[in-house]
Amino acid sequence: MADVLIRRPAAPLLLLAIGAALLVPLFFPLDQSAVALGRVALPPSFTHPGGTDDLGRDVLHRSIYGLRVSLLVGVVAALAATVIGGLVGGLAGMLGGWVDRVLMRIVDTIAALPHLLLGIFIVAMLRPSLGAVVLSIGLTHWLSTARIVRSELLSLRTRTFIDAAVAGGASRTRVLTRHLLPHVVPKIALATTLMIPHAVWHETSLSFLGLGLPPHMASLGNMINDGQRSLLTGSWWASLVPGLVIVVVTLAIAALAARWRDRLDPRVRAELNL
Repeated sequence: MADVLIRRPAAPLLLLAIGAALLVPLFFPLDQSAVALGRVALPPSFTHPGGTDDLGRDVLHRSIYGLRVSLLVGVVAALAATVIGGLVGGLAGMLGGWVDRVLMRIVDTIAALPHLLLGIFIVAMLRPSLGAVVLSIGLTHWLSTARIVRSELLSLRTRTFIDAAVAGGASRTRVLTRHLLPHVVPKIALATTLMIPHAVWHETSLSFLGLGLPPHMASLGNMINDGQRSLLTGSWWASLVPGLVIVVVTLAIAALAARWRDRLDPRVRAELNL
């Protein structure tokens, strides 16, 4: 329901968010370690539209910085997951047989584990950092892409135009690049786009639990974590502003992807669990 309501303004909202995340740090740099004890917990005003937190830092300014981190992590992690899933699904779909069975059993085993708990385990085994968060998301979000690629390749291998290309002497490489990839790539791109909101929420959850960026650095998860303590003193804006930022941006991405999704056939929509 929410994505339907936001579909029309989704593109302007997303462009505004991306523009702010790219331009604000250039013109209004943020000192991550600076505090201003003279303006602690100020409510939203013209000077500080998002108010200030319990250390006097501008909430809206830090939220924009946090959004930049979340979008960067989301895009990079989604691309990493797409590469892993594409390779696994491609091998399973092209080779079939025991390779397909082994790879799909691995996929089923990992899918049975809670993604967030698995991600926490991966980050905890490493030093908490941006790279560890990206690795955690990439290693836990490639399953749907692998299934989509495998399913599409298995379906395409039985089509008559593939048989005709093979009968005509086309090499395996030519069949893959000229006949298979053009059908698979659009669905992989859609799966990657739909993965970005999940990756953003995953990063926010890890940061909220203290497994993302250092606490003093602007991250939406860190800010929501800090904001929950401010709720006890009545500073509701400290958590509301970063919360609204992540909800609106992820809904806008999902809504734009839904427009693309609606052009696909019902079978692909079922594979994407939509």
